Amino acid sequence: MLNVIYAKQGGDRMNKIRTLNANEIDVRVQSVAKDDRGAILLLYKDARVDMNILDETFGPSNWQRSHEVIDGKLFCNVGIRFEREDGTFDWVYKQDVGIESYNEKEKGQASDSFKRACFNWGIGRELYTAPFIWVSNMGDMKDRKCYTKFSVSHIEYNENREIIGLVIVDDKGRERYKLGALKPNNNKNTSTVKSTNQGKQPTMDKEVVDASLASDKQLNLLYSLVKQKNYGNEAMAKYIKQVYNKDNSKHLTKKEASELINMLQGMGE
Repeated sequence: MLNVIYAKQGGDRMNKIRTLNANEIDVRVQSVAKDDRGAILLLYKDARVDMNILDETFGPSNWQRSHEVIDGKLFCNVGIRFEREDGTFDWVYKQDVGIESYNEKEKGQASDSFKRACFNWGIGRELYTAPFIWVSNMGDMKDRKCYTKFSVSHIEYNENREIIGLVIVDDKGRERYKLGALKPNNNKNTSTVKSTNQGKQPTMDKEVVDASLASDKQLNLLYSLVKQKNYGNEAMAKYIKQVYNKDNSKHLTKKEASELINMLQGMGE
């Protein structure tokens, strides 16, 4: 019978896989809005982070990886050496399949399958709790391309390993996203969703800019766009909570619903 603990290391009988540090998380642009008003960002980890955490948690000699082709797809097996109650050891494996990269097919599949298998062990699984991340154009997006690199400068988790604090900066050190609210944009040469109509004569219908609750027509359109863009109801619910501090989309005002609709309509498929 296998003991329900990880391999012994330095006398510690419980080697729990830790959460990722800010400098271990990479940020990439998923898509840029059709009108270049902003972009959606995603958080991810690379294979080197997985290897480092496996070494740190279990020791270099207490884990291993192998690859095999099943039905034409490349799978990775990541094995951890566990201690039995009688003091002997055995290997337990978790497996996942990879998706090829645009550059090197075989290498991309091998790396991706390894990272996915490590997700199964719990390395970086907290990234699945990441919020919907939208950054506004600050003069670095044009023709649906973003010319800026982003990084995580701060991240916090709760006891359930869920992300509760997140700060993303660009390569100029400017804060572009902060969990809880989007950072106000003070650059007059760029536009954001919230500042589009500042200082201008409103062109929206009075019903839209009204502070009363969003209409059924607006909410139906919002739900339709969320489904069409494949963002998922949970991700949008997190975004609404963080940006507008509303527990439900039905609590949005007409103006807030209009902002979300405009943002989603501006995003690519």
